[in-house]
Amino acid sequence: MSLPLAALLGAIMIFTSLLSGIFGMAGGLILVGVLLVLMPLPDAMALHAVTQIGSNGWRAILWIRYVRWRSVGAYLTGSVLATAAWAMVQFVPDKPWALLALGATPFLARALPSSLRPDPDRISHGLAYGAACMMLMLVTGVTGPLSDTFFLGNGQQDRRQIVATKAFCQVVSHALKFVYFSALIPDSGSVALWLAVMGVACSMLGTTLARRVLDAMTDTGFRLWSRRLITVIGLFYLAQGGWLLISGWMNAS
Repeated sequence: MSLPLAALLGAIMIFTSLLSGIFGMAGGLILVGVLLVLMPLPDAMALHAVTQIGSNGWRAILWIRYVRWRSVGAYLTGSVLATAAWAMVQFVPDKPWALLALGATPFLARALPSSLRPDPDRISHGLAYGAACMMLMLVTGVTGPLSDTFFLGNGQQDRRQIVATKAFCQVVSHALKFVYFSALIPDSGSVALWLAVMGVACSMLGTTLARRVLDAMTDTGFRLWSRRLITVIGLFYLAQGGWLLISGWMNAS
């Protein structure tokens, strides 16, 4: 990787971790899309996992007193069970399908009937959403708005609890993803040490800068802008995945 490209990637990592530090979401969606363009899918997933462990880990430390541990326990149990099951299948999608799945998740999550809307304090909901989100992560690299739907829950949590609880869960989820893509599948991905160090450092910087912004926001503003961001990003990835799929069909014909 050339120096200018590495510098650009570092700037994108800072921006996306800043975005995630404010909303607890969206940054990872943007970053994985960039990495999928620049690298083979297993390598992109492995590097994305490293940067997200750094970003979410630092965010969890900053907001540790707000973590809702009941939600964490149930969600991560479902995640571990899903990873064990998915390791037997070892499915890695092509880039166009990964991007289409990534873009579709905001609209699928919103289409859920009210009876399936999550309550983060219920163990059964945590197990189900943890398993579903982990399977989505192993296909697309991120859990996207499906996990956001779970952590936003019934509206009883404030923005700091949402961001802190999700960050703690995402550290473990991305660690599981890193193991899956770097060790468990054929043609496993790899990450250069210098690139991993840069990713973690940039992620921590962006997360630190976001703290004051999140403190200044209201819970209403937090929820409103979170939904808007997810919609825009979802539409972008649907368009990008559709374009790559159509281009591939045209080149093959």
